Amino acid sequence: MADNENGADTGTHCGVVAVIGAPNAGKSTLVNALVGQKVAITSPKAQTTRARLLGIALQGETQIVLADTPGIFAPKRRLDRAMVSAAWEGAEAADAIMLVVDSVKLRRHELEPLIETLAGRKERKLLVLNKVDASKKEALLVLAQDLSAKADFAEIFFVSALSGDGVPELKSALADMMPEGPWLYPEDQVSDASQRLLAAEVTREQLYLQLRDELPYDSAVRPEAYRENEDGSVEIRQQIVVGRDTQKAIVLGKGGARIKAIGEAARKELSELLGQKVHLFLHVKVEENWAENREFYEVLGLDWVK
Repeated sequence: MADNENGADTGTHCGVVAVIGAPNAGKSTLVNALVGQKVAITSPKAQTTRARLLGIALQGETQIVLADTPGIFAPKRRLDRAMVSAAWEGAEAADAIMLVVDSVKLRRHELEPLIETLAGRKERKLLVLNKVDASKKEALLVLAQDLSAKADFAEIFFVSALSGDGVPELKSALADMMPEGPWLYPEDQVSDASQRLLAAEVTREQLYLQLRDELPYDSAVRPEAYRENEDGSVEIRQQIVVGRDTQKAIVLGKGGARIKAIGEAARKELSELLGQKVHLFLHVKVEENWAENREFYEVLGLDWVK
């Protein structure tokens, strides 16, 4: 594909684009749109991306490796610090850094420090104004001018990750920026996340979507088992970890109805994603200080940050 028998390059291009932004700017939705299928979880709740999941997009002979970084915010707890550390690690050695901005809810208190840090970085920087379908054109142009005056953005793009407006143009531009070289991943691979981790992310997304404000951000899904069966189906066992008994009751719901609904929705989506029948088993565990448990960080692919 990339190299012939003599080791000469055959015209393929490949590079890494770090996708950063304030929490809930639409980074995961944009990565999914660029890849053409779901590789990162999305949620109306901020800070849902934890691990540095990669999406892998193809454009002709070019492979674009998208580092979907956690939303960068002011870190308070160990988990927060690990997420922010992962975000900036994802930006290092990238061929381009793509700053995604929610043009409707600017979150300037989080955006301004981010742009200040970006201004001093040498990587090629792109500004992507997202959710333009819900914004007025005049306001978008003023915003673009304002932000571009604070950091040296090579290009500015106006997109709607949800509707797909502007996404093909952005993808083509990213492909043109990628350096010549062999592909890093096989043609049919869309993410570097293991199926086991992706399955846990899908369940965690359902937790957020179905419980919204009832369940605080302090919850996690721990993968326990992932087994391929002889009949072609897959058996997945996961543990939903919460900090208090009251939170466990919320997740379970009356007569176990809530966890059943979460499991059914996650199972249906996983069946579609994996292309095989899924048997999903969930149970809830109360673990007061789970965010201080080193094992969680290893499972999520995050560094243990003091």
